[in-house]
Amino acid sequence: MKSYATLIERAAEVITPALHLYYPLEVVRGSGICVEAIDGKKYMDFSSGLAVLNLGHSHPRVLEAVAAQVMKLSHTGGVYYHEIVVKAAESLVAVTPAGLDMLFFSNSGAEAVEGALKLARYVSGRQGIISFTGGFHGRTFGALSVTTSLSRYRKKYHPLLPSVYHSPYPYCYRCPFEKTPERCDVDCLCYIESTLEKLIAPDEVAAAIIEPILGEGGYVPAPAKFLTGLRKLCDRHGILLIFDEVQSGVGRTGRWFAADHYGVVPDIMTIAKGVASGFPLSAVVSRPELMRRWGPGAHGTTFGGNPVSCAAALATIDIIGQDSFLTRVASNGDRIIEELKTLAGRYPVIGDVRGFGFMIGVEFIDELGKPNGAACNKIMQHCLSEGLILINCGPERNTIRFIPPLITTDEEMTRAVATFEQALRSLR
Repeated sequence: MKSYATLIERAAEVITPALHLYYPLEVVRGSGICVEAIDGKKYMDFSSGLAVLNLGHSHPRVLEAVAAQVMKLSHTGGVYYHEIVVKAAESLVAVTPAGLDMLFFSNSGAEAVEGALKLARYVSGRQGIISFTGGFHGRTFGALSVTTSLSRYRKKYHPLLPSVYHSPYPYCYRCPFEKTPERCDVDCLCYIESTLEKLIAPDEVAAAIIEPILGEGGYVPAPAKFLTGLRKLCDRHGILLIFDEVQSGVGRTGRWFAADHYGVVPDIMTIAKGVASGFPLSAVVSRPELMRRWGPGAHGTTFGGNPVSCAAALATIDIIGQDSFLTRVASNGDRIIEELKTLAGRYPVIGDVRGFGFMIGVEFIDELGKPNGAACNKIMQHCLSEGLILINCGPERNTIRFIPPLITTDEEMTRAVATFEQALRSLR
């Protein structure tokens, strides 16, 4: 066997470079909001493992639930019932928006999106799908077909799913129609109406799928009037509305779901990432009258709803549902957003600060207001050297995501913002 100096060199021999990691960093353990590298250095992990570890690394109650379940049963394979799976489903639908009371468990966000698209086509009898530019819904073929956050995700995979129509996302800071918020006529909704007039008849459209807060595409919350208008448009034409809450759900925004900020209830919702504290689990959630029309065998899974993952989910939901937990996330998020906006006033390289709770985007610009991915990258590298892990997003990779675990304390948040400001000063 060959001899290699580092784990990274070993990985290069056996793991395809298609799997891109943000940093050449080898970690050996994690606890709370921190990970420890092989050299003993500790880092505050404000990536939360890509918005997955809402309770941080190795939460003791989650691990206790997982250990207990492993000793009982670790797999059902869709062959028989097990109580922990049903309890996890009951717990999850108890916190989803009103009426979304039945689900299908799967393993990942992409799988949940695939399931949502299949459900919409199956029960509507229609084939068309409307999605929104900048959205990220996953990398499997159906999910990739509605993903437009980066062209390289789609490169060399065409043809993708047919009958998918892309409409501009209401990215107000960079309005696709060059309007200001004061002059906004919700042209994004008018664009959809034009699509239904010129490209596909409304009665051929099964669903519209949208992230209420754009994730990979730039951490952009949709305006409330847009989502309200989209709900009305879908109702008018009998189109099912799908909210992709894979990244924004399970307390990330200071409420259980981003939908709760808007008072808009979708017909179908996808959930993953934070639901099981790092164990693979996702769900398609919808109204029972739709789900019951999805007949036996119309969809399936071998590993979805794994009992160990369901035990982790049950503990995760219970902890987040404790009194004042989400209230604290919301108030701390508001405070951090205001602090970051203050920094934006002092450092012109910050063009915009936006978000809810612990899902915050900081967009970097150059002197002309154009996306500044280089500055964003320098900030990330400086913060890494100071023990703070941040990751970016957006088509130009010019937006930093502040997505710390929801258990992050005021002191830890203050320390992270101070490190971030130190990185800003280093750009001068």
